[in-house]
Amino acid sequence: MTVVERSQNIPPRETPATAPLRQVSDQAHPDVANSTFPEPHLEVEQIQGNILPGFLKDHEMLLFLKIEQVAICKTWLGNLIPLIATAEEVLAFNRLFKTLRVRRGRDTKAIQATWVNIAFSYQALVVLTAGTPDDIKKKDFNDQSFKSGMVKQAQMLGDPTDVKAEGNPNNWVIGGPQNGADIILIVQSDDRDDMLDQVAEIEQSMHDVQISGVSLLRKEEGSILPGELAGHEHFGFLDGISQPGIRGYISTDSTDVLTPRQNPLNPNQGKPGQALLWPGEFVFGYQGQDASKPVEEPGDVVNAGPDWARNGSFLVFRRLRQDVGAFHAFLHKTAQDLGISPSLLAAKVLGRWQSGAPLLRSGEADTPELGQSDCANNNFEYFHADATNTPPDTGTTPGSDGQCSASGREFPPSPGDQKGLLCPAFAHIRKTNPRDDITSAASGTDPEQQSKTSEAETQKHRLLRRGLPFGEPSSSSIEQPISDEGERGLLFVAYQTSIENQFEFVSQSWANDPDFKDSGTGFDLVIGQNGSGARERTAKLVLDGNQTHTLTTKNEWVIPTGGGYFFAPSISALHMLCGAANK
Repeated sequence: MTVVERSQNIPPRETPATAPLRQVSDQAHPDVANSTFPEPHLEVEQIQGNILPGFLKDHEMLLFLKIEQVAICKTWLGNLIPLIATAEEVLAFNRLFKTLRVRRGRDTKAIQATWVNIAFSYQALVVLTAGTPDDIKKKDFNDQSFKSGMVKQAQMLGDPTDVKAEGNPNNWVIGGPQNGADIILIVQSDDRDDMLDQVAEIEQSMHDVQISGVSLLRKEEGSILPGELAGHEHFGFLDGISQPGIRGYISTDSTDVLTPRQNPLNPNQGKPGQALLWPGEFVFGYQGQDASKPVEEPGDVVNAGPDWARNGSFLVFRRLRQDVGAFHAFLHKTAQDLGISPSLLAAKVLGRWQSGAPLLRSGEADTPELGQSDCANNNFEYFHADATNTPPDTGTTPGSDGQCSASGREFPPSPGDQKGLLCPAFAHIRKTNPRDDITSAASGTDPEQQSKTSEAETQKHRLLRRGLPFGEPSSSSIEQPISDEGERGLLFVAYQTSIENQFEFVSQSWANDPDFKDSGTGFDLVIGQNGSGARERTAKLVLDGNQTHTLTTKNEWVIPTGGGYFFAPSISALHMLCGAANK
């Protein structure tokens, strides 16, 4: 079996997968089919692997295709299906990979894999199902945003209405009015050469439109950043920390959970601080969350509309260019004006230090060891302080799926931060996941109850993020900003079962709303957009406990330059779409 040298000194970012030799139940792997709220068996042989558990490879190529001849395209799709990786296959790989990591005590050399997944626009599904018993015009999708497409939703998302602006859909490099894609193919691999070989094979299969029925509109290549930036995004911050955990088990053994329960103090979390959510939030055909119930209780089964959409998921793609030099220059100049360090201001704007250490557990200075600890770097709340005062910060073996413990704890517990004095309410991670913060969704007059009802609503708006950076790293830094206008950014990919209530809600009602969570809070200065007027954005920062400062900028350093709404169907639905017998 071939091996690949993987990047050094980066913590594992896979969604937890259980070890292959585990034969008995333990605290991290309870019998969830016989729990108070029984969890479902996930049909991992049907679900595409980038949805669950996620590819999470070092290298990626996105291929954007246009359907030219429907009948021929169906034949081509039928030949492509054997390449489509399932959750079952990806989980099996992850288990073997983790076993080798634990045995060797480091992430040095391991098996490698190359995966392929696929998703379709609404218009593609219309033409592929037309005239068949599964015609979506007979039983359509419920999500109006998916049917409308991202271009029609762009103004609502806050994208520029000025046709001369880079972020206006008319200027997008892919997904605009004149270059919308019908199909997106995702190819990811541990090794770039292997990825390019797979891409070349796919391109060869469709080089003649008379044979494939499709044409290639564009390719976008992404990869983890090199060296010490591995695992970080272009602004310099460790990424991919706060992903939701998913309830459910993946084999005939109901202790074989998708997300191990690694917090010994909270059975409703995966890793400490990682909320366990019902799978219907991300995959159709399973129970989802119910905002009127506690987070741990399931809601109704989530249906897309068409019966064949079970085990599928909506995919949102955004090509986001990052102006690294401009962002760093803003931080540097503003920090000078405020009399604080640029790194502290950056942490206030993001909610974490560049290492990934959260302000709630490291408020005065960066603590890189905290940022690297999967047991500690996400274990905090905003409304509640850590009641135990002994958070389980320590993992027994790096990369293992056993429970964390309080033995040898190094980091201070979270004190909570209801007033936003440590982590401002406008901070990126607080805007896009307010956790137990009291929001407008609160009910009742008791603050404790308001926090619970707010969090139940918040968990209805989560995303499974699967993005990778594109472009070369910038030479700019927060301490020494440099204006270099290289083409770099994020190939944002996220899965959900409601584009309206998840991706669009987070964008419109949280990141872009200057009055969320309180009046005058300000915009998310990282991804938030002001869709009106001069697009000026402000945010309210409190320093030293009582000094309020208003941050103001007319610059935007995350610019949409492409996008689209897609649906990633199950394996059986893929067979249906191409007219082949389900195999």
